[in-house]
This record gives sequence, C-alpha cells and structure tokens, in this order.
Amino acid sequence: MRGTREAVCGTPRSYGQGRKPSERPAKLCAVCGLPFTWRRKWARDWENVKYCSDRCRARTKSQPV
Repeated sequence: MRGTREAVCGTPRSYGQGRKPSERPAKLCAVCGLPFTWRRKWARDWENVKYCSDRCRARTKSQPV
C-alpha cells in the first residue's frame, strides 16, 4: 500500500508533485501576462519564478525601462 509523502517522509507535499496538472498552482507571466503552471524544474524556487519562458525573461532585459 502506498502512503502519502507526508506519511512516508514526514514532510508535506510540495506545490505540484503528485497532483493532476489542472490542480497545480499557476502564476501570470510578468511580461506576456499568460498563465503558466508549476513545473518540476521550478520546485526549489517557485516563489521567485516570474516568467513563463526564457524568451519572456530575455525580453525584460531588451526592453527599456
């Protein structure tokens, strides 16, 4: 029988692991304004993720403030 991560490891689940894609947290991109959802590669730094892609991140550097 499989237990929950909390029961097995003693730590609560992170944002998206073990959830359906529709249940994962989402944010709005600071550049294009489109919503994007949690991805495993952002697990450690989800609070600081602002952009949906490298393309949007690069556009902030090329746009004058």
